Order: sequence, then C-alpha cells, then structure tokens
Amino acid sequence: MSESNNGDTVAMDDRKLKEREFGDQRMRDRENLSEENFSKRYANRRFYSISRKSNEYLARLYSDNVKGKLALNYCCGTGVVSVPLAKAGAQVFGIDISPGSVAAAKATVEEAGLGDSCEHMVMDAENMDFPDSHFDIIVCSGVLHHLDLTKAFPELCRVLKPGGRIICSEPLKFNPLIQLYRRLTPDIRTSWEIDHILGLKEFRLAKQYFRMDKVRCFNLLTIMAVPLRKFGIFEYVLAILEALDRVVLSIPAVRLIAWVIIFELTDPKKDASPSSTGNSKLN
Repeated sequence: MSESNNGDTVAMDDRKLKEREFGDQRMRDRENLSEENFSKRYANRRFYSISRKSNEYLARLYSDNVKGKLALNYCCGTGVVSVPLAKAGAQVFGIDISPGSVAAAKATVEEAGLGDSCEHMVMDAENMDFPDSHFDIIVCSGVLHHLDLTKAFPELCRVLKPGGRIICSEPLKFNPLIQLYRRLTPDIRTSWEIDHILGLKEFRLAKQYFRMDKVRCFNLLTIMAVPLRKFGIFEYVLAILEALDRVVLSIPAVRLIAWVIIFELTDPKKDASPSSTGNSKLN
C-alpha cells in the first residue's frame, strides 16, 4: 500500500512497489555513500559524461518553450530537470512514486533558490490527481521505460492541454551492445526497466494518442569516449566523436541504434483516451 498526495491510501501493485523501493534505495545510497562509492554502485552514471549535446539540445527546448507556462516534471527523480524549467520561467509541478526522490527534488530546487516556482509531490504517474487539460508542457526525462505505457500515455494525453507539448528524452532499445550491457547489469535497474526500453511498439502506441515530431538521436560513436572521461584528452576526443555522430546519426537506418532519442508529443487525441478517471484535487 502507499499514500497518494492527499493522504488517501491506495493500492499499489508489485511493479510499482519495486519501482518505488528502487527509487528510495537510490536516494538512501546517494545520502550514505561517498561520491566514489555511489558511482561504483551505479556504474551506468559514467555514460552521462557524454551527454553534452543532448543536454544542450534539451536546454534550448526548455528556454524556447516554457516561459510563463505550467509545466509537469513527470517522474521527477531528484528534480534536476525542474531547475532549468523554473529558470526558463515555468511554474513547475514535479511528481514521483518515490518519497525519497520527492524529498530530494524539494531540496534540489530550494538549494537553487527556486522553491517558489516549484512544487513536488508523491503521486502515481499512471493515475494522476491533476484535472484534465491542465499542463502546457510535460517533460519525460528517462522515465517512460519505467511505466506501463498503456496506462501512462492515456494519462499524459488527459492532463496535457490542447496545443501543449511533451518533451521526451529516452533510451532506445535497438543497439544490441547497449542492450547486452543492460542485461549484464541487472542490479542497477529494475527488471521492468530492462524489458521496456523504447522501441517500435512503444512509438506506435504513442502515435495513438499524440503526434510525434522533432525527433533527434544522440550518442552512438561518442560512447567510445566514456573510458577516457577521467583523462585530459577526453574533451578533445568527445568533440571529434560528437562531430562524427552528427553525420552518422543523420542517416535514418543508423540513428535507431543510438543510445538516446529526444522527441516531442503534441496534438493530444482526447477521443483516443479512455474516459477520464482523474479528479480536480489540484485545481
């Protein structure tokens, strides 16, 4: 069992309980382990050393689209995405199933001096307490593969305003070497996560509820720079590989084996969504 934002007790299935406990345990490890030991425990963090271009692209999307808007940081984790959204002028709500993550997100925005622009709360992302057509912008940053998309996409469609947009940054499943690494490191991810990295089936489902556009893929050759991240040559090698990625990832047949895809979901098809079961607790 768990508690919703207003304190009501609601049933939580085993999958969600495992996701919540995984998030809470990661927050406890973040607090209790040294930076070195935390990085060893969650060894996949080293791959984010090559995320410069995707981060720059996302930063531009935020700065160009969120000023004066009501934004949802969907499955907010530690709240790092809430900071650039708020700095770009959005009023931000963040939700996560993990109480530990929500506590960390609140601390993150307070430390950044953005507490007045952000509110974070524990909430089930597949059964949100927000009213229909509520948000102008929703950001999904590495979270969709943690969810049952047959439930998450209808909810996202329900709470997004007509004319709103969802900015998604997600890993792809098509690269066999990356998938092998995921399966060889089960302790740093949930079993659901491993089996639900985004692929063609998930994109077809998304298109039942939204129009999918502005698709960009990142990080293929740049992965080779990861072992050099602690050496002085890293920035030079990374820059070269980023330039090569711009070329090879412009080829449609190649870009699907990249690590990361960034895309937008727009034009929510309200008639495709199941009848709304949400309420207006946060009006």
